[in-house]
Amino acid sequence: MFNDDARKKDVKTPTIAGEVWHNGQFVNWDEARVHVMSHVLHYGSSVFEGIRCYKTERGPAVFRLREHMQRLLNSAKIYRMAHPWTLDQLCDASVNLVARSGLQQCYLRPIMFRSLDDERPAFGVNPFPNPMACYIGAWDWGKYLGDEAIEQGVDVCVSSWNRLTPNSMPAMAKAGANYMNSQLIKMEALTNGYAEGIALDDRGFVSEGSGENIFLVHGGKVITPPLSSSILPGITRDSVIQICRELEIPLVESGIQRAALYVADELFFTGTAAEVTPIRSVDRIPVGEGRRGPVTERIQKLFFEITSGERDAPGDWLTYVNEQKSAAPERNGHNAAQGTEARRAATQTPAGDSREAIHVTLTE
Repeated sequence: MFNDDARKKDVKTPTIAGEVWHNGQFVNWDEARVHVMSHVLHYGSSVFEGIRCYKTERGPAVFRLREHMQRLLNSAKIYRMAHPWTLDQLCDASVNLVARSGLQQCYLRPIMFRSLDDERPAFGVNPFPNPMACYIGAWDWGKYLGDEAIEQGVDVCVSSWNRLTPNSMPAMAKAGANYMNSQLIKMEALTNGYAEGIALDDRGFVSEGSGENIFLVHGGKVITPPLSSSILPGITRDSVIQICRELEIPLVESGIQRAALYVADELFFTGTAAEVTPIRSVDRIPVGEGRRGPVTERIQKLFFEITSGERDAPGDWLTYVNEQKSAAPERNGHNAAQGTEARRAATQTPAGDSREAIHVTLTE
């Protein structure tokens, strides 16, 4: 009845780093486990990131590491997740994880979540009694929507599922719970023979894909939905905005009606996993000439030149793993005492967050 191959098309067996960073220490992949009664499994109380590390002539290079980790901290702050980890510690952990893995390119997945206090377990919706945990894993992940999609583009649909309203679930936070909405969008698209779905916001304007921001090209101008369209403030989205300025391509943030998707000259997705992926049709209506357009190709070309280290970025976008100072071999961003303190702090019930406020930075 259903095309099972289509529903499993982006499920591949990756090469996985043998270690995972956990609360200041490296543990074996098989030891990175949580209790089945952890708060996160029952209530979706997690925030996470997706970060690409690219292969370059100078060795593996992590793309916009600090911006991603700052967004992770911002997400945690929105959800009142008191924790002991700093921006520098998380960045150091990521760099050393890549170095220890031996992978030349990979996808990094930092995640913070509410776990379980074994001595004083709490099972209600109230998240505060539960300790925080933080993990960072890594694996080699290819093109999210397929290798051929980068040039040929993908076929997508407008989903029947809307994006979450900002005052119901904060779209600015990259939270695990938000991705139940994303799963509905993705499953509907795959079941109906599409690679991806585009969600509208609660007003009927274009929002984003299940895990990607979206850009429209019309008359030589690039248009992307604003943050008010219930989108995640994407790091790759911000990178493309800066690339457009570099290429002197006019760009505006504006509400986009659904019908505009059908008459666009070009459309493309952006995201850590999707990178810059052209859209060749929407609801079986060809976009432009039904293939990657010239503006998308220019942006894509510059993006991949930057991520491969062949061309300078508009900012300090690449963290070269082999050129960073190594932390202690068994810990990352912590010495032994700090690792113990981090674990202790992460298992305490927060009585109030007196930490210095994290400055919330928004992408454009």
